[in-house]
Amino acid sequence: MRARLSKSAAAAAVLTVILTIAGCASTGNVAPENTLKDASTLDAGAAIRAANAEAGWPSAQWWRTYGDSQLDQWIERAQAGSPTLAMAAARVREARAIAGIARSALAPHVDGSLEVTRHGWPRNDYYGPGSFNDTTTWDNTAALTLSYNLDLWGRDENATERALDAAHARAADARAAQLELEANVVRAYIGLSQSFALLDIARATLEQQQQIVDLARRRLAGGIGTQLDLSQAETPLPEYERQVDIYNEEIALARNQLAALAGEGPGAGASLTRPVLSLAQQRGLPSALPAELVGHRPDIVAARWIVASQARGIDVAKAEFYPNINLLASVSQMAAGGALLTFLGSQGTGFSAGPAITLPIFEGGRLRAQLGAASAQYDQAVEHYNATLVGALKDIADQVVRVRSLDSQLDASGRSVAAASKNYRLANEGYRRGLTDYLNVLAAQTQLLRAQDGEARVRAQRLAAYASLSAALGGGLDDPANGPEQTALAPSKHIGPLRALSALSGSSGSKDAK
Repeated sequence: MRARLSKSAAAAAVLTVILTIAGCASTGNVAPENTLKDASTLDAGAAIRAANAEAGWPSAQWWRTYGDSQLDQWIERAQAGSPTLAMAAARVREARAIAGIARSALAPHVDGSLEVTRHGWPRNDYYGPGSFNDTTTWDNTAALTLSYNLDLWGRDENATERALDAAHARAADARAAQLELEANVVRAYIGLSQSFALLDIARATLEQQQQIVDLARRRLAGGIGTQLDLSQAETPLPEYERQVDIYNEEIALARNQLAALAGEGPGAGASLTRPVLSLAQQRGLPSALPAELVGHRPDIVAARWIVASQARGIDVAKAEFYPNINLLASVSQMAAGGALLTFLGSQGTGFSAGPAITLPIFEGGRLRAQLGAASAQYDQAVEHYNATLVGALKDIADQVVRVRSLDSQLDASGRSVAAASKNYRLANEGYRRGLTDYLNVLAAQTQLLRAQDGEARVRAQRLAAYASLSAALGGGLDDPANGPEQTALAPSKHIGPLRALSALSGSSGSKDAK
């Protein structure tokens, strides 16, 4: 009974000394200076407030709204073959492996060693006539060592959490890379569609101009036209032919770009046919903006995980101020001299066991500097998150303004094409009948070409605006469950004796500390 009391008293004394020393550790009031912005407190702006707020968040396959099966297949092809996504996946695997390395510090470590040495002793009277004089022996040792870090202050545990948070951030980065790839494929595909539309306009314009040249020749041959009219009609032909070549070039370049986005050679893009895109109406906005935006955009989710990771970095730096206790034990078998397996005999057995305590006494300011660096890294992560959040809201507001403007522009460009087409028909008919000269036809044709070109570009921009808005809303690749808990975004309040007592009493340290 007395022995038990003595052991209990010794343990209490040791704990008292440790807690006393720990209580003397001073961090010098080094702490983070910046705070996270609350998305719900940011003014979303008039554009977002005025937009339709009845739509949900985008689906994970938001591009299917365009109704183009070739686009659907190409995005799947890009997701499977993109080197960018493959690199992002490799970074995720690397981060998970690093987290596994950090987690290993929480488990007991058992190491084994075996040394087998053949020792030839010299023939030398200096050693005397002992038994080893001019002999050869085996000097062998085998040992098994166990070590376990009690981690009373949560240093290893927080280092593990930090590594896991970094792995979560990498996974969110991979989703952001996937969303960027999807949006880039859609934009390139829309560019391909636009080039086909502009090529049609250029070809139609060239054909019309050739018809006008034929008419000018017939009028000149009939004696009712002039050489000037024919020359004026023939002058635009090379330029219109050049426009056809330009759009053929753009189609080829767009196919090459799409092939590269899919991680394939330029020849793969040759199989792409003319896109058939349609978009009945533009996307509205979720009613939960901007409060729930933080959980739906992969880049914001990644920024939050980085903040959580840096918060755990501060906890690790704080834990360095306190003593560290390792439990050590070893068993060894050894023998000097004798046969090869002599060391395995029971007479060669030795063991050791006990705690090893290390504590910082004078570090020349190193620990406070480490804590200061960790706090500064946390502040950087916080401001990176704040900037990402503000940029995301700006991105959404910009796309809403752009969508509204493009809807209005599409209506105006349609009316412009209708009016220009009417003017061109009237001018061409007047020239055919000899009621007007060719300059009126040329002016009307130029107006029509500009109107048709503008309408085609606005249609393409409207299609691209849907892609940009879907990407700005997160592309359906994330939800709030993928992000860290709010309590994990700040350093732990209790690193020291309170946490040590909690660990010794058998309660959980990691979750409570957060």
